Amino acid sequence: MRKTLIALMFATALPTIAMAAPPAPPAGAPDADAPGMHMQRGDRGPGMHRGPGPLKELDLTREQRQQIDRLMREQMHERREITQNYLEKMPAADQKAMRDEIEAKRSKTDSEVRALLKPDQQKQFDEIKKKEDERRAEWAEFKAWKAAKTAKAQ
Repeated sequence: MRKTLIALMFATALPTIAMAAPPAPPAGAPDADAPGMHMQRGDRGPGMHRGPGPLKELDLTREQRQQIDRLMREQMHERREITQNYLEKMPAADQKAMRDEIEAKRSKTDSEVRALLKPDQQKQFDEIKKKEDERRAEWAEFKAWKAAKTAKAQ
């Protein structure tokens, strides 16, 4: 049962990860840093950093792109809710192990990204990460407060 839940959780997370990955450039394609290779926000399809996405050939209107973007965000949140529901059903030890593994992978990715940056970019990156950590701590504090309030009300 536990293996099934873990497999289901990863199966729901995989499409998010796959959609977040940048597409590989075709052979002989110009460098991404070459002039004219950066798109404006309006040219992007659904998602934050993926570029035009698979729907680029449909010649979508701005309104259609916004609606599709909204649908994709909703789908992402629904997948997270499903994952969270299954995570809550897991034993506490498995939950902690999973969270620790996710945190370790996040830290590793952050380190790899930081290594690719120039010194001034690294400073900005560190500031961004510091703000994210502060928000994460605030969120954890809020969740603890909310859980205590709920327990107190019962």
